[in-house]
Amino acid sequence: MFNQPELSGFNIIEGDYSSSIIILSIIIAIFASYTALVMNQRVRQNSFFNKHLWSVLAAFSMGVGIWSMHFIGMSAMMLPVHMHYDRVLTIVSIIPAIVAAFIAFHVANNPQPTKRSHFLGGLSMGAGISLMHYIGMDSMHMEGVSYYYHLPLFTLSIVVAIIVSFVALYVFSVLQNQMKNWLQRLIVAVIMGIAISSMHYIGMAAVVFYVPKDFTFVTHMQMEDMHFLLTLIINGLGITLLLFLLMELFDRFVSNRINYYDSMTKLPNYREFERRFSTSTYSAIALIDMDKMDKRGSLHGYMAVDELMKKVAARLFEHKPSSMEIYRMEGRKFAFVSHKWVDKDKLAASMQKMVESLSAPFPLKDRNVTISTVCAIAMQEEDNKRNSLYANALAILQDPNIQYTNQLVFYDENVHRYMFEQGILQDVDKAFAEDQFFIVYQPKMNMLDGHMVGVEALLRWQHPAQGLISPGVFIPILEKNHRIQDVTRWVIKEVCKQLQQWQLDSKVNCPVSINIPGECLTSHSQVNYLKEMTETYQIDPKWIELEITETSFVASIQQALRGVAALRKEGFSIALDDFGTGVSSLSYLKQMPISTLKIDKSFLDDVPHSRKDASIIQSIISLGRSLDLNIVVEGAETKEQIHFLADFCDNPIIQGYYYSKPLPALELSEWYNRFTKPETV
Repeated sequence: MFNQPELSGFNIIEGDYSSSIIILSIIIAIFASYTALVMNQRVRQNSFFNKHLWSVLAAFSMGVGIWSMHFIGMSAMMLPVHMHYDRVLTIVSIIPAIVAAFIAFHVANNPQPTKRSHFLGGLSMGAGISLMHYIGMDSMHMEGVSYYYHLPLFTLSIVVAIIVSFVALYVFSVLQNQMKNWLQRLIVAVIMGIAISSMHYIGMAAVVFYVPKDFTFVTHMQMEDMHFLLTLIINGLGITLLLFLLMELFDRFVSNRINYYDSMTKLPNYREFERRFSTSTYSAIALIDMDKMDKRGSLHGYMAVDELMKKVAARLFEHKPSSMEIYRMEGRKFAFVSHKWVDKDKLAASMQKMVESLSAPFPLKDRNVTISTVCAIAMQEEDNKRNSLYANALAILQDPNIQYTNQLVFYDENVHRYMFEQGILQDVDKAFAEDQFFIVYQPKMNMLDGHMVGVEALLRWQHPAQGLISPGVFIPILEKNHRIQDVTRWVIKEVCKQLQQWQLDSKVNCPVSINIPGECLTSHSQVNYLKEMTETYQIDPKWIELEITETSFVASIQQALRGVAALRKEGFSIALDDFGTGVSSLSYLKQMPISTLKIDKSFLDDVPHSRKDASIIQSIISLGRSLDLNIVVEGAETKEQIHFLADFCDNPIIQGYYYSKPLPALELSEWYNRFTKPETV
């Protein structure tokens, strides 16, 4: 194999290389590297598919790419002989390439890779690539042609393979954190493709072919089994790409269904309602609420109740007007909304038919069940604020005089608003006592390295009668009636308590943002309470960021400035929330000693399709950078939005459902352990 034979009766033959095929082989290696980079990044993202499946697919893609590059590269060498391939060895040679690539990804995705693991991984991967190459060489048979390997070049090819593999591991485990857009990934893929190709052609140069002196050459190289080889290569690359695209599309579909659709009724859920309702204009909303569902649960069993809800949803969907959207809300409610203006009488007639359709019995396994409902309707003509439209419909259901007799009730501000607000205010103390309030935390992600750099604490209220009440509904009522300070203090205490627990357990190590209403911002007692809680729970103020809105200081800029200055003096950082949605924003930016600028979700909703919104976001980020402020972009939900931010913005911090929904503290700890990768050591 390595010993040079006696060549007195032989001639050494040298082949010619086709430059176009060489270029093609390098392009395939680059394509495989790029595809593998993209697939491997999916390991760190929320996905319906197990992260190990993405690693296997990435390894398969890389292995097939290396293997394809190898055989196309071999076909670039033109020898004037008959040539064919051993089909079994050709197919077997792909196995070491895939195994080698999997080793690389396994090491790269290790939470704490070390130099030793990189070395062992590089050694294993280099050996695998070399094994694939030389098995592939052995599968090539040429009639009357013998060969041996030039030992120095043979050794060099293996050394290059190991070095390339070692570099690859650093690319996947270190540099991938910095590959924030397609161009950077392409540059890395080009380096990888050229490096892998160089190993191959060094290996080819190590082979010395020789033939007897009386050997009869053919005019042109005649390669048999070329159709077989090309079929394998095309199918391998095609299947890899197809699998990736199908998994990506299915993953998006499943993620959307899980996050925004009710699993029981298959209808859009409350989260989808909030998302659409916050960005679209609606002229009317109708809430259909069913009575005594809890009693049905105890009488018939919860499986029967679930079956009943499915049948109710199906009947409502069947009878809903084509111009209206239907949503499954919390508990026993369904919402119907209309984008276009609708006549009140026509709306009443449509909803009456809907309610009447529910009066017919629902057949379950062992009985027929009838339900009692009420339909609460609020129209845009009564209030021009979107958030109030939903609150108005809820206010009707809060009325103690409401009767569940399949009736329609239109919102009357003189009757329902006061009662709803009073009901909310009366229930606040009970909510404290019965732990109806709870906090969820939404991660803020550094898009450059994929690390969690903070979380925002968000208040939720699980009302025993109303279900999950949106903060957009109850917060304005608490602010209007000066109860917001009590709730804010509760949030501050709970966050400090949770921060202490996280730090003791070493589970989550990042700052927490708390929303501070305008009334609290200018309150000396609130500043003192913040100091008291941080001292009680031994929390350094640097771990707490206070988020304020523009409307917090529009009314009294001087008081707000003093309040912010007092908080900054104590060591708290300040973020300006929902920037761009208030008034006179620019005049306050240079006066407010803030540290972070948060771009409101409304600017991102139509990106990248809206050039105007895209330009606004770029302008706000440029403005923030010029003032040396941190930038947080809220509401990122799609891969297209993430790609836009990666391509056009200088590494903003991202907060949104693309990375994670708001999570309870325990779930956040689990999420943090699964998806946040520590620094490489």
